[in-house]
Amino acid sequence: MLSQAELDLQARARDFARRVVRPRAAAIDASREYPHDIVAALAAEGFMGMTIPAQYGGQGRSYLDAALVIEEMARECTVTARIAVEANMGAVSAVMEYGTEDQRRLAAGLVLAGDKPAICITEPEAGSDATAMSTRADRKGDRWIINGTKHWITGAGVSKLHLIFARAFDEAGAELGIGGFIALRPAAGLEMEYREPTLGLCGMPEGRLGFRDLEIPAGMALPMPNGFARGFADLINAYNSQRVGAGTVAMGIAAGALDRALDFAREREQFGRPIGEFQGLQWMLADMQTQLTASRLMLHAAARSTGPGGRFPDPMLAAQAKIFASEAAIKIVNDALQVFGARGYSRDLPLERMLRDVRMFTIAGGTAQVLRTLVAARLLGWKLPQTRG
Repeated sequence: MLSQAELDLQARARDFARRVVRPRAAAIDASREYPHDIVAALAAEGFMGMTIPAQYGGQGRSYLDAALVIEEMARECTVTARIAVEANMGAVSAVMEYGTEDQRRLAAGLVLAGDKPAICITEPEAGSDATAMSTRADRKGDRWIINGTKHWITGAGVSKLHLIFARAFDEAGAELGIGGFIALRPAAGLEMEYREPTLGLCGMPEGRLGFRDLEIPAGMALPMPNGFARGFADLINAYNSQRVGAGTVAMGIAAGALDRALDFAREREQFGRPIGEFQGLQWMLADMQTQLTASRLMLHAAARSTGPGGRFPDPMLAAQAKIFASEAAIKIVNDALQVFGARGYSRDLPLERMLRDVRMFTIAGGTAQVLRTLVAARLLGWKLPQTRG
């Protein structure tokens, strides 16, 4: 059950999404342009940096609060929902948890002003096996020099703050482990090399970034609480919030698709009565709602949880919720399109856009297959590099 404060936040987000976001959604998709106007509106409404602690200018809200807002945005526009995820989870959470005071204030100021941070993990040859990354950061006096390539970076070319995961080496050339490094765009040596022509989420650039002797001050490396040897395990723990966010986007798309299917089932008549009166269609709608309810319950449970580190959602719950919600969402949206028949296949309606968008979420933020491996390892009592044990 949601508290009254949570219900009030949900209602405010729904009103904002319908008034501000819905009218722009189709144009964002068609133009493939990042919606700077929507980002400014999100910031003005207080939906950017909601989870940032009050001492850094944020609201100190919970991940569940953020999830409630993200779902409402996703009902209308997936790109807007993704921006809300990145502004409240993932990279910003990692900096707030592990960063220095200066790093926290820097990140908070940028996000609250409307920046969507980019978390740079994936590489052309290191996707699901992120620990195989080759990007390196070499210590040179009071600076770090970063070289390498990251791919499928959400917000490439538009984000200002980048949290780069790289192998760290000391001045003698000895490897220290994987650490997190903050770089700001624009910067010499940080280059947008290629933008992917994606199937969906067309207003959110996904691209390849090249780091060519990118210099950052030593103070822009996140201090590793357990040393660089455990750096990746600590940093990736923040990604559990991102997984809850990604699953919530998928669930929100499904909720929006079901809303539209229900309206159409009430209004569309065939054989002299509304099509919603036909049992075959009723069973489809009932199954869609059941899957949606289960997804929401799992995601809310994950958002409310805390893992071994204390601040981030439990890895097991986050993985299970994302697996279930993302796979259920694909089926729900696909069935919602079926309710519309031939009309659903037309680009005049949002169902085809929703179907293109939702397909991303069994891939991004950890594939369904890798997350199943994580869940199985937990059940068996084994450890993976991506977990905290």
